[in-house]
Amino acid sequence: MLKVGLTGGIGSGKSTVAKIFEVLGIPVYYADDAARKIMNTDEALKAILVKNFGEQTYQDGKLNRAYLASVVFADKQKLELLNSLTHPATIADANKWVQEQTSPYIIKEAALLFESGANKHLDQIIGVYAPQELRIKRTMARDTITREEVLQRLNRQMDEDAKMSLCDFIITNNERQLVIPQVLKLHEKFLSLQPK
Repeated sequence: MLKVGLTGGIGSGKSTVAKIFEVLGIPVYYADDAARKIMNTDEALKAILVKNFGEQTYQDGKLNRAYLASVVFADKQKLELLNSLTHPATIADANKWVQEQTSPYIIKEAALLFESGANKHLDQIIGVYAPQELRIKRTMARDTITREEVLQRLNRQMDEDAKMSLCDFIITNNERQLVIPQVLKLHEKFLSLQPK
């Protein structure tokens, strides 16, 4: 089975592209959602997170995402620590999920595909590209946060051009080019790569 990664910066439209692949019948693993679930259910991980980021990390037994984001996006070392704690568990969960799939190919959607090392477990990588100003606007609207908060997050992510240069395919999501035909073209390509 072909394993395809899907990545891009904050606000690039990764989730939109992933949903199109799902409509085509391709299973999608959403790494951020999986990480959130693991952070809410893995008791050992929860204890480590509380130890490193404080009691406020959980409110009423649930992950306090706003608090954790405010801590890690303000401190590069804390963000690296969080990633080092959550990435191995998420990658292991993704690998288990892949083994359960029966489709011609799967998609693993993850913002930090290269940063986490998850790309090493994949055959092809799609990058979703959108201009920075558009990404900022989308993220502000989606997360109801300020421009400064979006920029703070952008500054903690891998450079977009560097990320795109590591991808095998690029989908441009700039509100001028249609996304669906780009996805359909890749879908046909991935189906054609299957052993006959």
